[in-house]
Amino acid sequence: MEWANLSGTNLTGADLNRADLIYARLLSAKLIDADLTGANLQNADLSWVDLENATLASADLRGANLKQVNLS
Repeated sequence: MEWANLSGTNLTGADLNRADLIYARLLSAKLIDADLTGANLQNADLSWVDLENATLASADLRGANLKQVNLS
């Protein structure tokens, strides 16, 4: 899903384990309780994303835009 535009989507509880989301646009997406274990989010735009209780173990966030991300 490289370069995917998932802005504004509701991905609550989604299984994105090891997903390839390089350069993806996820602006204002809801990823509450999502599993992003080992996901590749290099250079992804995660501005205003809600990652409440999301699992980010071993996720690659190099170069990702994390402006105003909710990690609580």
